[in-house]
Amino acid sequence: MKTQRILAAAIAIAALSISAYTQTMRKGVTKFKVRVENISNADGFTASNGAKWPFAISPGAYSIHRGSGNPLFKPGTYAGHTGLEAQAEDGNPEMLVAVASNHAGVVTNGTFKNPVGASIPGPVTPGNAFEFEVMATPGAHLFLTFMFGQSNDLFFGNENGLELFDKSGKPLAGDVTSQFTLWDAGTEINEEPGVGPNQAPRQKGPNTGVTERRKVGPVKDAFTYPKTTDVLRITVTPESGDM
Repeated sequence: MKTQRILAAAIAIAALSISAYTQTMRKGVTKFKVRVENISNADGFTASNGAKWPFAISPGAYSIHRGSGNPLFKPGTYAGHTGLEAQAEDGNPEMLVAVASNHAGVVTNGTFKNPVGASIPGPVTPGNAFEFEVMATPGAHLFLTFMFGQSNDLFFGNENGLELFDKSGKPLAGDVTSQFTLWDAGTEINEEPGVGPNQAPRQKGPNTGVTERRKVGPVKDAFTYPKTTDVLRITVTPESGDM
C-alpha cells in the first residue's frame, strides 16, 4: 500500500509539474493576423512597348524564428536549389518552407497561398490580399517572402525579420510595409517587367528562363519597378494574448 501511495503521489506531482510547465509556456503567447494586400492601381503599368500589365504577387512563405539569421533567404549567397529559386521564379513556396525547417532557431514555418475569399491557391491581384495567422512569444521574429509576379526571379522579403514584440513585451501592430524590399534571387536573367516572355504569366512552364548564377541581392538592372509602398500594404495585427 505504501508503494502505491508513493506512486500515486509521484504521478500527482508529475501532473502538476506538466500543468505548470504548460501554463508557463503558453503565458505570453500572442496570435497575430498578417495581411499582405495588393494596393496597386487596377489600370496597371505601361511597358516600353506600350503594353499594359497588372501588378500581382504570388503565394509566399513565412517563418517564425528566434535567434540570428534569416531562414528564408541570405543576401550574398547563391539561391539555386535552396527553395528560394522556385519561390522567386515560379511563385511556389513549398520547397523553401521545407528547406527552412532545417534552419536553427525556426519555431514554425508555413505558406500563404489562397487569396482572401478564394478556395484555391493563386496570385493576389489589385484590390485583393493574402491573410494568415501565426502564434509567437516575445523574442520572436517573422520573416516573409513572395514573388513579384511580373518578373523572372524577383521577390519581396524582409532581411532582418519583423520584431513581433518590443523590449517591454508589447506586440507589434500596424503597417510594416516599409520594412520590405524587392530582391533579385539571381537565378534567372531579368527581362522587362510585365512583358518578358520567360516571366511566370507568359512562360511555357516552370523554370524555363535563361539561367543566371548571381548572388541574392537588391534589384540592380536597367528596368523600372514600382515603389514597394505604392503597390503593397503589409499589416500585422495582434488578435489575442496569453492564450
